Amino acid sequence: MTTSRPAALASHRLERPHARTAPRTGPRHGPRRVGWTAVLLTALAVVAYSGVPYLTGALEALDPERAPLAPAYAAMPTVVGVALVVHVAGAATALLVGPFQFSAAARRRLPRAHRWGGRVYLGGVALGGMASLLMAPFNTAGMVGFLGFGTLAVLWLWTGWRGYRAIRAGDVRAHQAWMIRNFALTYGAVMLRVWVPLLVAAQAWAAGDAFDGETAFTNAYAAVTILAWVPNLVVAEAMVRRRGLPSYRLVDRP
Repeated sequence: MTTSRPAALASHRLERPHARTAPRTGPRHGPRRVGWTAVLLTALAVVAYSGVPYLTGALEALDPERAPLAPAYAAMPTVVGVALVVHVAGAATALLVGPFQFSAAARRRLPRAHRWGGRVYLGGVALGGMASLLMAPFNTAGMVGFLGFGTLAVLWLWTGWRGYRAIRAGDVRAHQAWMIRNFALTYGAVMLRVWVPLLVAAQAWAAGDAFDGETAFTNAYAAVTILAWVPNLVVAEAMVRRRGLPSYRLVDRP
């Protein structure tokens, strides 16, 4: 028995809402959630293990195992030691707040919290970045550290400023693009601590019985002044383009 055209159309209309209200559990959302969780947990771990020790007392009194830079910076001018502590505090703040700023659900449900979180995040970036500029000439990796960490500090401040300007101008998409780039630089604090043991392990495997741990660490630390953040920026730009956000251009269009 054939179905009349009006009846078929009515049936079609009744079925469509079910497809519209189906839960969004496709493969596209799962990896993003896993990635966001991984970023959050690693950021929390770095702040707790590597950041907090620098905020618990005078540099000369800290345990070198938990705060390996403390002995070197304790012997430097007081202003440089203070800059290290300010840098750690600012970077830790940005690492703690940053992941939550990328939660779409939080932005929709708590827009005011998102705005205040952004202010706190950019405040942490400003403090951490300016302190980094002061520390760069005194870093323990020499000239390569000055160039690597100094460039990172400049880009960290600049991308944060561009993100702030974009949202003040009402350009949400440009704001999102610049904040992806900025957090990629913030996340350099995590990747530094990932790369160092990997590079030390690679040197241990290559050197065999001739392995020198102190030399290996020095070599690894010099390399991460670049490795900690340049690959992050490459990934960030790929994310910006994949999401259809404005890609970087040297001159703004009128």
